[in-house]
Amino acid sequence: MKQLTKAEEELMQVLWKLEKAFVKEVIEELPEPKPAYNTVSTIIRILEKKGFVDHEAFGKTYRYYPLVARSDYQKQSMKTLLKSYFGNSISNLVSFFAKEGELSQKEMKELEELIKSHKHDS
Repeated sequence: MKQLTKAEEELMQVLWKLEKAFVKEVIEELPEPKPAYNTVSTIIRILEKKGFVDHEAFGKTYRYYPLVARSDYQKQSMKTLLKSYFGNSISNLVSFFAKEGELSQKEMKELEELIKSHKHDS
């Protein structure tokens, strides 16, 4: 699965949320300043070429919908992040966030409980 640019991913987030949408509906969901219609339309067509989106025609207009599930893209993105920045080690990832102060004590306790519960499942 290909990686998306920031702009492509932003539009995919909207399509995942709406499930099906015309370009105008996608634009309505985007933050200000809103991009031009042609810009959004072009990016969606790129997403279509990459295999992330398809459309159904309504006369001369198209309603777009995702072909790739958000969960599948999340999984692939996390694997890429883990491999590229953390030596394919989840403990390195967690350690990074702990050292940066990004994990609260409560979150660390929740992670510990989650790990314990999965050990019992194995």
